Amino acid sequence: MNRQQGMTLVELVISIVIIGIAAAALYSAMAAITGRSADPLLRQQSLAIAEAYLEEILLQPFFDPATGTQCPSPPASRAAFDNVCDYAGLDDNGARSTSGAAIAALAAYRVQVAVAAQAWNGLPAGDVLAVSVTVTDPAGQSLLLSGYRTRY
Repeated sequence: MNRQQGMTLVELVISIVIIGIAAAALYSAMAAITGRSADPLLRQQSLAIAEAYLEEILLQPFFDPATGTQCPSPPASRAAFDNVCDYAGLDDNGARSTSGAAIAALAAYRVQVAVAAQAWNGLPAGDVLAVSVTVTDPAGQSLLLSGYRTRY
């Protein structure tokens, strides 16, 4: 008996088709990964912006230094914000410094701040302010960071 060695034309065509399908799947997976390669950078930048805003807000006094009241009407200029409640309803298109100056490299981000009295950990609502900072990146993804400021 004489054994044949090699491949038939049918086997060769089938193996080429299988390799082509595998290559196409690998290419599409790599394209999806590289298409989203900037996502972690945007997420980290959003987190850094949210942390900066939250730290700025939580370091402010609980009461207005001038009037001694908890939530007076906020001043017109962000540079004059002097208590936690002044930041309620803040909506910045583009991240800004503590003085309110726009940061050009972060102009595509949107920052929104909500401040609300809220009971927490056995403390009454009049002694606790919940602060929520929402940052929306240029891709439209939102990141929410929250913290509490108590009267102490």
